[in-house]
Amino acid sequence: MFEILYQDNELIAINKPSGWLVHRSWLDKNETVVVMQTLRDQIGQHVYPVHRLDRPTSGVLLFALSSEIARLMSQQFTTKQIEKTYHAIVRGYLFDEAIIDYPLIEQLDKIADKFADKNKPAQQAVTFYRGLSHIEVPIKVGKHDTARYSLVELKPQTGRKHQLRRHMKHIFHPILGDSKHGDLHQNRAFSQYFGIKRLMLHASTLNIVHPTSLKPIKIEAKLDQHWLEILSHFQSND
Repeated sequence: MFEILYQDNELIAINKPSGWLVHRSWLDKNETVVVMQTLRDQIGQHVYPVHRLDRPTSGVLLFALSSEIARLMSQQFTTKQIEKTYHAIVRGYLFDEAIIDYPLIEQLDKIADKFADKNKPAQQAVTFYRGLSHIEVPIKVGKHDTARYSLVELKPQTGRKHQLRRHMKHIFHPILGDSKHGDLHQNRAFSQYFGIKRLMLHASTLNIVHPTSLKPIKIEAKLDQHWLEILSHFQSND
């Protein structure tokens, strides 16, 4: 059963585990166990997605309990009234805070986006990041005898596909466990050392305005045991 972070008559939010598809997809036609169906069975009513998380990403995932509420919440995401905060573990040391303003060309899926415009120009993509803590471990990767990692806070200001993963790659600090945009050698070494094989990206908080009461709501998702085990090794930057 999913951990329910928030629930009322209009909305429900869960702490999505890493590895779960939000809904059935052309990307994995053989996957029959997805969040939407499992959550529907858990609470005994239909749920309507208002945003998504990539399959390997964990954390806050929000659903509406009616199509009308889903429409209202989708408008909040479209008009950037939603504030999202993620945490990630990346390669190398990041001590500062800055804004990545780097347009991204939309990544198309061969099947799902078969008829999409393949010549669409790059779209604005903006991410705020802040280095929180760091670690150096005795992992030999290439010519280096140790590996350095940082815990970072990420706040996307836009919502492009794989934006956080692509932006961190752009500044040469890819997220650990990212098989598509990351460093495969670092991923393998990190996995072997910590005994954990997953994307180290977690949707920690979601700030919304309730669609009917219009009150601000902050929804938080705690880190799982794998995260906590790794973070116990980190040192604060303060």
